[in-house]
Amino acid sequence: MLDRKLSIRLRATLAIFTLSLFVTGACAAEVLHNFFGNREDGSNPEGSLIFDAAGNLYGTTAYGGPDIDKKHGTVFELTPNADGSWTKKDLHDFGRDPDGVSPVASLVFDSAGNLYGTTITGGHDLTSGIVFELMPNGDGSWTENILRFFFPDGPRGSAPADGLIFDSMGNLYGTTTTGSLTGVVFELKPKAGGTWTEKVLHSFSGGNQGSFPYAGLILDAAGNLYGTTAGTLRIGEDIIDYGTVFELMPSAGGGWDFKILHEFKNDGKDGFTPVAGLTFDADGNLYGTTYGGGNFGGGTAFELTPNADGTWTEKILHKFKNDGKDGYSVRGGLTFDSAGSLYGTTVAGGSDNMGTVFKLTPTAEGRWTEKIVHNFKNDGKDGNAPFAGVIIDASGNLYGTTRTGGTHNGGTVFKITP
Repeated sequence: MLDRKLSIRLRATLAIFTLSLFVTGACAAEVLHNFFGNREDGSNPEGSLIFDAAGNLYGTTAYGGPDIDKKHGTVFELTPNADGSWTKKDLHDFGRDPDGVSPVASLVFDSAGNLYGTTITGGHDLTSGIVFELMPNGDGSWTENILRFFFPDGPRGSAPADGLIFDSMGNLYGTTTTGSLTGVVFELKPKAGGTWTEKVLHSFSGGNQGSFPYAGLILDAAGNLYGTTAGTLRIGEDIIDYGTVFELMPSAGGGWDFKILHEFKNDGKDGFTPVAGLTFDADGNLYGTTYGGGNFGGGTAFELTPNADGTWTEKILHKFKNDGKDGYSVRGGLTFDSAGSLYGTTVAGGSDNMGTVFKLTPTAEGRWTEKIVHNFKNDGKDGNAPFAGVIIDASGNLYGTTRTGGTHNGGTVFKITP
Protein backbone atom coordinates (compact mmCIF):
# COMPACT_ATOMS: atom_id res chain seq x y z
CA MET A 1 0.00 0.00 0.00
CA LEU A 2 1.46 3.34 -0.95
CA ASP A 3 2.18 5.54 2.06
CA ARG A 4 1.52 9.18 2.86
CA LYS A 5 4.47 10.39 0.84
CA LEU A 6 3.05 8.79 -2.30
CA SER A 7 -0.59 9.53 -1.60
CA ILE A 8 -0.29 13.24 -2.40
CA ARG A 9 -0.99 12.40 -6.00
CA LEU A 10 -0.52 8.68 -6.60
CA ARG A 11 -3.77 7.19 -5.17
CA ALA A 12 -2.88 8.89 -6.82
CA THR A 13 15.36 11.12 23.75
CA LEU A 14 15.84 13.12 24.21
CA ALA A 15 17.63 9.98 23.14
CA ILE A 16 17.02 6.79 25.07
CA PHE A 17 19.69 4.55 23.64
CA THR A 18 18.75 0.92 23.26
CA LEU A 19 21.14 -1.53 21.68
CA SER A 20 19.43 -4.56 20.23
CA LEU A 21 21.19 -7.34 18.37
CA PHE A 22 19.58 -9.45 15.67
CA VAL A 23 21.42 -12.07 13.64
CA THR A 24 20.62 -13.05 10.04
CA GLY A 25 23.13 -15.42 8.49
CA ALA A 26 26.57 -13.85 8.90
CA CYS A 27 25.34 -10.29 9.51
CA ALA A 28 24.51 -8.58 12.80
CA ALA A 29 21.99 -5.72 12.99
CA GLU A 30 22.19 -3.13 15.76
CA VAL A 31 19.65 -0.44 16.57
CA LEU A 32 21.69 2.75 17.03
CA HIS A 33 18.69 4.89 18.00
CA ASN A 34 15.02 4.33 18.79
CA PHE A 35 12.82 7.33 17.98
CA PHE A 36 10.19 8.12 20.59
CA GLY A 37 7.19 8.48 18.35
CA ASN A 38 6.01 12.09 18.08
CA ARG A 39 6.91 12.98 21.67
CA GLU A 40 10.01 14.92 22.72
CA ASP A 41 12.10 13.04 20.18
CA GLY A 42 11.59 13.08 16.43
CA SER A 43 9.78 10.16 14.83
CA ASN A 44 9.25 8.30 11.56
CA PRO A 45 12.44 8.83 9.54
CA GLU A 46 11.75 8.29 5.84
CA GLY A 47 14.96 9.52 4.20
CA SER A 48 18.37 7.91 3.92
CA LEU A 49 21.38 8.90 6.01
CA ILE A 50 24.59 10.72 5.08
CA PHE A 51 28.06 10.78 6.66
CA ASP A 52 30.37 13.69 7.37
CA ALA A 53 34.15 13.36 7.16
CA ALA A 54 34.37 12.48 10.88
CA GLY A 55 31.97 9.54 10.60
CA ASN A 56 28.93 11.23 12.12
CA LEU A 57 25.51 10.37 10.68
CA TYR A 58 22.86 12.92 9.67
CA GLY A 59 19.22 12.43 8.80
CA THR A 60 15.66 13.70 9.12
CA THR A 61 12.43 12.67 10.82
CA ALA A 62 9.04 13.38 9.29
CA TYR A 63 7.34 14.12 12.63
CA GLY A 64 8.07 14.93 16.25
CA GLY A 65 10.69 17.10 17.85
CA PRO A 66 11.58 18.37 21.33
CA ASP A 67 9.80 21.74 20.99
CA ILE A 68 6.23 21.26 22.22
CA ASP A 69 4.98 24.04 19.93
CA LYS A 70 6.45 22.52 16.78
CA LYS A 71 6.68 18.73 16.43
CA HIS A 72 6.76 18.84 12.63
CA GLY A 73 10.00 16.96 12.05
CA THR A 74 13.68 17.29 12.82
CA VAL A 75 17.19 17.22 11.41
CA PHE A 76 19.38 15.06 13.66
CA GLU A 77 23.00 14.03 14.10
CA LEU A 78 24.31 10.75 15.53
CA THR A 79 27.87 10.76 16.87
CA PRO A 80 29.73 7.50 17.62
CA ASN A 81 31.21 7.06 21.10
CA ALA A 82 34.27 5.08 22.16
CA ASP A 83 32.12 2.38 23.82
CA GLY A 84 30.20 1.66 20.62
CA SER A 85 27.10 3.66 21.53
CA TRP A 86 25.88 6.68 19.57
CA THR A 87 24.74 10.06 20.89
CA LYS A 88 21.84 11.79 19.15
CA LYS A 89 21.50 15.57 18.84
CA ASP A 90 18.69 17.54 17.18
CA LEU A 91 20.07 20.25 14.90
CA HIS A 92 16.72 21.78 13.92
CA ASP A 93 13.06 21.36 14.86
CA PHE A 94 10.61 22.33 12.14
CA GLY A 95 7.65 24.51 12.97
CA ARG A 96 4.85 25.95 10.89
CA ASP A 97 4.57 29.27 9.04
CA PRO A 98 6.99 30.15 7.63
CA ASP A 99 9.14 27.10 8.45
CA GLY A 100 8.80 23.82 6.61
CA VAL A 101 6.91 20.76 7.84
CA SER A 102 7.82 17.07 7.44
CA PRO A 103 11.31 16.66 6.01
CA VAL A 104 11.01 13.21 4.43
CA ALA A 105 14.20 13.25 2.35
CA SER A 106 17.93 12.90 2.84
CA LEU A 107 20.35 15.80 3.27
CA VAL A 108 23.41 17.00 1.38
CA PHE A 109 26.53 18.87 2.54
CA ASP A 110 28.27 21.69 0.71
CA SER A 111 32.05 22.15 0.83
CA ALA A 112 31.75 24.50 3.83
CA GLY A 113 29.89 21.99 6.00
CA ASN A 114 26.40 23.46 5.60
CA LEU A 115 23.45 21.07 5.27
CA TYR A 116 20.71 21.40 2.64
CA GLY A 117 17.34 19.67 2.37
CA THR A 118 13.64 19.93 1.63
CA THR A 119 10.32 19.60 3.43
CA ILE A 120 7.30 18.17 1.64
CA THR A 121 4.81 20.53 3.29
CA GLY A 122 4.86 23.72 5.36
CA GLY A 123 6.12 27.09 4.24
CA HIS A 124 4.03 30.23 3.87
CA ASP A 125 0.80 28.43 2.92
CA LEU A 126 1.51 25.41 5.19
CA THR A 127 1.10 22.96 2.30
CA SER A 128 3.79 23.25 -0.36
CA GLY A 129 7.21 22.85 1.26
CA ILE A 130 10.57 24.61 1.30
CA VAL A 131 14.26 24.25 0.45
CA PHE A 132 16.37 24.95 3.53
CA GLU A 133 20.00 25.39 4.54
CA LEU A 134 21.39 24.69 8.03
CA MET A 135 24.62 26.49 8.95
CA PRO A 136 26.73 25.39 11.95
CA ASN A 137 27.55 28.00 14.59
CA GLY A 138 30.60 28.12 16.84
CA ASP A 139 28.58 27.11 19.92
CA GLY A 140 27.32 23.85 18.43
CA SER A 141 23.92 25.20 17.36
CA TRP A 142 22.72 25.45 13.76
CA THR A 143 20.93 28.34 12.02
CA GLU A 144 18.27 27.74 9.38
CA ASN A 145 18.07 29.76 6.18
CA ILE A 146 15.08 29.17 3.88
CA LEU A 147 16.26 29.29 0.26
CA ARG A 148 12.93 28.76 -1.47
CA PHE A 149 9.22 28.64 -0.66
CA PHE A 150 7.00 26.52 -2.89
CA PHE A 151 3.41 27.45 -3.72
CA PRO A 152 0.54 25.11 -4.66
CA ASP A 153 -0.52 24.37 -8.23
CA GLY A 154 1.74 26.95 -9.82
CA PRO A 155 4.30 26.59 -12.60
CA ARG A 156 7.20 26.55 -10.14
CA GLY A 157 6.27 23.22 -8.55
CA SER A 158 5.44 22.25 -4.97
CA ALA A 159 5.83 19.44 -2.43
CA PRO A 160 9.43 18.23 -2.94
CA ALA A 161 9.59 14.64 -1.68
CA ASP A 162 13.30 13.93 -2.03
CA GLY A 163 16.66 15.54 -1.47
CA LEU A 164 18.95 17.81 -3.47
CA ILE A 165 22.23 17.44 -5.34
CA PHE A 166 25.05 19.88 -6.07
CA ASP A 167 26.90 20.29 -9.35
CA SER A 168 30.55 21.35 -9.56
CA MET A 169 29.55 25.04 -9.69
CA GLY A 170 27.59 24.93 -6.44
CA ASN A 171 24.14 24.90 -8.06
CA LEU A 172 21.39 22.84 -6.44
CA TYR A 173 18.98 20.57 -8.34
CA GLY A 174 15.80 18.89 -7.17
CA THR A 175 12.29 17.75 -8.07
CA THR A 176 8.75 18.46 -6.89
CA THR A 177 5.90 15.98 -6.87
CA THR A 178 3.20 18.49 -7.83
CA GLY A 179 2.84 21.93 -9.33
CA SER A 180 2.84 22.92 -13.00
CA LEU A 181 1.03 19.87 -14.38
CA THR A 182 2.54 16.86 -12.62
CA GLY A 183 5.79 18.07 -11.06
CA VAL A 184 8.98 19.85 -12.12
CA VAL A 185 12.77 19.65 -12.09
CA PHE A 186 14.26 22.86 -10.66
CA GLU A 187 17.64 24.52 -10.26
CA LEU A 188 18.80 26.97 -7.57
CA LYS A 189 21.86 29.12 -8.37
CA PRO A 190 23.69 30.96 -5.56
CA LYS A 191 24.12 34.72 -5.95
CA ALA A 192 26.22 37.30 -4.16
CA GLY A 193 24.72 38.29 -0.85
CA GLY A 194 23.42 34.83 -0.01
CA THR A 195 20.36 34.82 -2.27
CA TRP A 196 19.50 32.12 -4.79
CA THR A 197 18.03 32.32 -8.28
CA GLU A 198 15.40 29.75 -9.16
CA LYS A 199 14.77 28.19 -12.56
CA VAL A 200 12.39 25.44 -13.67
CA LEU A 201 14.30 23.14 -16.03
CA HIS A 202 11.41 20.87 -16.99
CA SER A 203 7.68 20.51 -16.28
CA PHE A 204 6.13 17.06 -16.52
CA SER A 205 2.93 16.66 -18.49
CA GLY A 206 1.99 13.02 -17.87
CA GLY A 207 1.38 10.23 -20.34
CA ASN A 208 4.51 9.14 -22.21
CA GLN A 209 6.36 12.20 -20.88
CA GLY A 210 6.16 10.95 -17.30
CA SER A 211 4.48 12.36 -14.21
CA PHE A 212 5.15 12.89 -10.51
CA PRO A 213 8.93 12.70 -9.89
CA TYR A 214 9.09 11.56 -6.25
CA ALA A 215 12.81 10.77 -6.38
CA GLY A 216 15.81 13.03 -6.48
CA LEU A 217 18.34 13.36 -9.29
CA ILE A 218 21.86 12.24 -10.14
CA LEU A 219 24.48 13.88 -12.39
CA ASP A 220 26.93 12.36 -14.84
CA ALA A 221 30.37 13.75 -15.63
CA ALA A 222 29.00 15.77 -18.56
CA GLY A 223 26.46 17.59 -16.37
CA ASN A 224 23.40 15.65 -17.54
CA LEU A 225 20.67 14.98 -14.98
CA TYR A 226 18.90 11.62 -14.55
CA GLY A 227 15.80 10.73 -12.57
CA THR A 228 12.55 8.79 -12.40
CA THR A 229 8.86 9.59 -12.46
CA ALA A 230 6.46 7.46 -10.47
CA GLY A 231 3.55 7.74 -12.89
CA THR A 232 -0.21 7.76 -12.35
CA LEU A 233 -3.52 6.53 -13.74
CA ARG A 234 -5.80 9.49 -14.37
CA ILE A 235 -9.36 8.46 -13.61
CA GLY A 236 -11.73 9.20 -16.48
CA GLU A 237 -8.97 9.88 -18.96
CA ASP A 238 -7.25 7.67 -21.49
CA ILE A 239 -3.81 8.26 -19.97
CA ILE A 240 -2.01 5.43 -18.22
CA ASP A 241 1.52 6.17 -17.01
CA TYR A 242 3.43 3.56 -15.04
CA GLY A 243 6.58 5.62 -14.60
CA THR A 244 9.70 6.52 -16.54
CA VAL A 245 13.45 7.01 -16.39
CA PHE A 246 14.44 10.36 -17.92
CA GLU A 247 17.50 12.43 -18.80
CA LEU A 248 17.90 16.21 -18.94
CA MET A 249 20.81 17.54 -21.02
CA PRO A 250 22.01 21.16 -20.90
CA SER A 251 21.80 22.80 -24.31
CA ALA A 252 23.09 25.99 -25.91
CA GLY A 253 21.43 29.14 -24.67
CA GLY A 254 20.80 27.85 -21.16
CA GLY A 255 17.98 25.46 -22.01
CA TRP A 256 17.68 21.78 -21.22
CA ASP A 257 16.72 18.95 -23.59
CA PHE A 258 14.45 16.26 -22.16
CA LYS A 259 14.60 12.57 -23.13
CA ILE A 260 12.77 9.47 -21.92
CA LEU A 261 15.18 6.54 -21.51
CA HIS A 262 12.62 3.95 -20.45
CA GLU A 263 8.85 3.72 -20.04
CA PHE A 264 7.73 1.13 -17.51
CA LYS A 265 4.89 -1.22 -18.47
CA ASN A 266 2.23 -3.09 -16.54
CA ASP A 267 2.78 -6.25 -18.58
CA GLY A 268 3.42 -8.79 -15.84
CA LYS A 269 7.18 -8.66 -16.42
CA ASP A 270 8.45 -5.10 -16.20
CA GLY A 271 8.36 -3.23 -12.93
CA PHE A 272 6.34 -0.04 -12.48
CA THR A 273 6.07 2.96 -10.16
CA PRO A 274 9.73 3.81 -9.52
CA VAL A 275 9.70 6.07 -6.46
CA ALA A 276 13.44 5.93 -5.77
CA GLY A 277 16.38 7.57 -7.49
CA LEU A 278 19.07 6.02 -9.66
CA THR A 279 22.73 5.13 -9.32
CA PHE A 280 25.54 4.74 -11.88
CA ASP A 281 28.19 2.06 -12.16
CA ALA A 282 31.69 2.78 -13.47
CA ASP A 283 30.62 1.92 -17.05
CA GLY A 284 27.76 4.43 -17.13
CA ASN A 285 24.92 1.94 -16.65
CA LEU A 286 21.95 3.05 -14.54
CA TYR A 287 20.43 1.03 -11.70
CA GLY A 288 17.17 1.51 -9.85
CA THR A 289 14.09 -0.08 -8.29
CA THR A 290 10.33 -0.13 -8.76
CA TYR A 291 7.67 -0.25 -6.07
CA GLY A 292 5.41 -2.67 -7.95
CA GLY A 293 5.26 -4.88 -10.98
CA GLY A 294 7.43 -7.75 -12.07
CA ASN A 295 6.22 -11.34 -12.38
CA PHE A 296 5.17 -11.48 -8.73
CA GLY A 297 3.88 -7.92 -8.20
CA GLY A 298 6.47 -7.07 -5.55
CA GLY A 299 8.59 -4.70 -7.62
CA THR A 300 11.94 -5.07 -9.34
CA ALA A 301 15.58 -4.08 -9.36
CA PHE A 302 16.62 -3.05 -12.87
CA GLU A 303 19.62 -1.99 -14.97
CA LEU A 304 19.56 0.34 -17.98
CA THR A 305 22.46 0.05 -20.44
CA PRO A 306 23.15 2.75 -23.09
CA ASN A 307 23.32 1.67 -26.72
CA ALA A 308 25.33 3.21 -29.56
CA ASP A 309 22.18 4.66 -31.19
CA GLY A 310 21.20 6.61 -28.07
CA THR A 311 18.58 4.15 -26.82
CA TRP A 312 18.80 2.28 -23.52
CA THR A 313 18.14 -1.42 -22.88
CA GLU A 314 16.49 -2.56 -19.66
CA LYS A 315 17.49 -5.72 -17.80
CA ILE A 316 15.56 -6.96 -14.77
CA LEU A 317 18.06 -7.99 -12.09
CA HIS A 318 15.54 -9.29 -9.56
CA LYS A 319 11.77 -9.65 -9.22
CA PHE A 320 10.63 -9.44 -5.62
CA LYS A 321 8.18 -12.09 -4.39
CA ASN A 322 5.47 -11.98 -1.74
CA ASP A 323 6.29 -15.53 -0.62
CA GLY A 324 7.09 -15.11 3.09
CA LYS A 325 10.82 -15.16 2.39
CA ASP A 326 11.72 -12.48 -0.13
CA GLY A 327 11.01 -8.82 0.48
CA TYR A 328 8.65 -6.81 -1.70
CA SER A 329 7.67 -3.20 -2.46
CA VAL A 330 10.92 -1.27 -2.84
CA ARG A 331 10.81 2.39 -1.82
CA GLY A 332 14.54 3.11 -1.65
CA GLY A 333 17.34 3.14 -4.17
CA LEU A 334 20.37 0.88 -4.60
CA THR A 335 23.92 1.27 -3.30
CA PHE A 336 27.10 -0.37 -4.63
CA ASP A 337 29.80 -1.84 -2.43
CA SER A 338 33.46 -1.96 -3.50
CA ALA A 339 33.03 -5.47 -4.93
CA GLY A 340 30.20 -4.47 -7.27
CA SER A 341 27.29 -5.89 -5.29
CA LEU A 342 24.11 -3.86 -4.81
CA TYR A 343 22.28 -3.31 -1.53
CA GLY A 344 18.75 -2.07 -0.92
CA THR A 345 15.67 -2.37 1.28
CA THR A 346 12.05 -3.46 0.91
CA VAL A 347 9.19 -1.89 2.85
CA ALA A 348 7.42 -5.22 3.36
CA GLY A 349 8.03 -8.92 3.02
CA GLY A 350 10.59 -11.09 4.70
CA SER A 351 9.99 -13.56 7.51
CA ASP A 352 7.80 -11.18 9.57
CA ASN A 353 6.45 -9.07 6.66
CA MET A 354 8.21 -6.04 8.17
CA GLY A 355 10.70 -5.48 5.36
CA THR A 356 14.21 -6.58 4.50
CA VAL A 357 17.72 -5.48 3.62
CA PHE A 358 18.86 -7.37 0.53
CA LYS A 359 22.07 -7.86 -1.44
CA LEU A 360 22.30 -8.48 -5.20
CA THR A 361 25.55 -10.03 -6.44
CA PRO A 362 26.51 -10.35 -10.12
CA THR A 363 27.55 -13.76 -11.39
CA ALA A 364 29.99 -14.71 -14.13
CA GLU A 365 27.05 -15.71 -16.35
CA GLY A 366 25.60 -12.19 -16.25
CA ARG A 367 22.83 -13.01 -13.78
CA TRP A 368 22.34 -11.53 -10.32
CA THR A 369 21.69 -13.54 -7.17
CA GLU A 370 19.78 -12.20 -4.18
CA LYS A 371 20.59 -12.73 -0.49
CA ILE A 372 18.48 -11.40 2.38
CA VAL A 373 20.95 -9.65 4.67
CA HIS A 374 18.36 -8.83 7.35
CA ASN A 375 14.70 -9.61 8.00
CA PHE A 376 13.11 -6.89 10.14
CA LYS A 377 11.16 -8.43 13.00
CA ASN A 378 7.84 -7.64 14.62
CA ASP A 379 9.22 -8.05 18.16
CA GLY A 380 8.95 -4.56 19.67
CA LYS A 381 12.71 -4.04 19.37
CA ASP A 382 13.71 -4.19 15.72
CA GLY A 383 12.74 -1.47 13.28
CA ASN A 384 10.05 -2.02 10.66
CA ALA A 385 9.34 -0.72 7.14
CA PRO A 386 12.55 0.86 5.82
CA PHE A 387 11.48 3.51 3.32
CA ALA A 388 14.98 4.56 2.26
CA GLY A 389 17.99 2.67 0.99
CA VAL A 390 21.20 2.05 2.92
CA ILE A 391 24.62 3.68 2.90
CA ILE A 392 27.95 1.88 3.29
CA ASP A 393 31.05 2.92 5.24
CA ALA A 394 34.67 2.07 4.37
CA SER A 395 34.49 -1.13 6.44
CA GLY A 396 31.44 -2.43 4.60
CA ASN A 397 28.95 -1.69 7.38
CA LEU A 398 25.43 -0.74 6.27
CA TYR A 399 23.42 2.10 7.84
CA GLY A 400 19.79 3.01 7.35
CA THR A 401 16.48 4.04 8.88
CA THR A 402 13.10 2.40 9.44
CA ARG A 403 9.92 4.44 9.46
CA THR A 404 8.27 2.47 12.29
CA GLY A 405 9.17 -0.15 14.85
CA GLY A 406 11.72 -0.03 17.61
CA THR A 407 10.97 0.15 21.32
CA HIS A 408 8.66 3.19 20.91
CA ASN A 409 7.33 2.41 17.40
CA GLY A 410 8.71 5.71 16.13
CA GLY A 411 11.29 4.15 13.85
CA THR A 412 14.98 3.45 14.20
CA VAL A 413 18.46 4.10 12.89
CA PHE A 414 20.19 0.76 12.33
CA LYS A 415 23.62 -0.61 11.50
CA ILE A 416 24.33 -3.96 9.86
CA THR A 417 27.82 -5.40 10.28
CA PRO A 418 28.97 -8.18 7.95
